[in-house]
Amino acid sequence: MAGNAEIIRKFIASWSDMDADDLASYFTDGGTYHNMPAKPVTGRDNVAQFIKVFLQTWTDTTWDILNLVEEGDVVICERLDRTKTTKGDVDLPCVGVFEMQHGKIHVWRDYFDMATFTRALSSYSRIGSSRAKFPCYSASQRCTFRSSKPKGNAPLSRITS
Repeated sequence: MAGNAEIIRKFIASWSDMDADDLASYFTDGGTYHNMPAKPVTGRDNVAQFIKVFLQTWTDTTWDILNLVEEGDVVICERLDRTKTTKGDVDLPCVGVFEMQHGKIHVWRDYFDMATFTRALSSYSRIGSSRAKFPCYSASQRCTFRSSKPKGNAPLSRITS
């Protein structure tokens, strides 16, 4: 059986195929995928559905591993995710923390700066529309993020769509 670090290297490389069912196969039946700016998604089928939703706008992606550390059943992977979408291109620095169980991902917490993501697509949204729409964290939801900065000293929590 491959070590946990090697499994995660294969998982990261598999994102270039953009096959949600294949990506979900790396998870345990009750596995959790948690993009830290939002709610976690639990269950292999739910993870596959979640991935399918945001892959709808992706045309190409390559994830570069910058650093990868394994300690027992935990793998930490610093990456630069380079993604082309129908809404623009994004180079997104990320850190994924993977908790493994029997060679499968049981919990994946992915940390990134949502502002970096929205800024990267803001030039597209200024050309096409004033707001960029991105998939949310269930197949039935969509999130809308403003591409502009808050006015004055208004706290971000007061900016609504």
